Amino acid sequence: MNIAVQQGAAEGLKFIEYVNFIAEKGYVPPNGKHWVDHIRKKGNEATHEIAVMGEQDAKELISFIEMLLRFIYEFPSMVPVST
Repeated sequence: MNIAVQQGAAEGLKFIEYVNFIAEKGYVPPNGKHWVDHIRKKGNEATHEIAVMGEQDAKELISFIEMLLRFIYEFPSMVPVST
């Protein structure tokens, strides 16, 4: 949600709308939307259930979120924009 809003999405949308926004705006590789949806589903489980997430699930989520953050924030700042 925070990434999507910072990239121009409106506030107050449903989480799935933020997932769709960042995918449609090209912040997620074409074959990566299912990963963002996976994060959404796991986040829903963590929010609405008392079960502890497994180590493998946690590692997968951290790995993808790291890639997403690098793709949106880190990599663009590594190459200066031509004027």
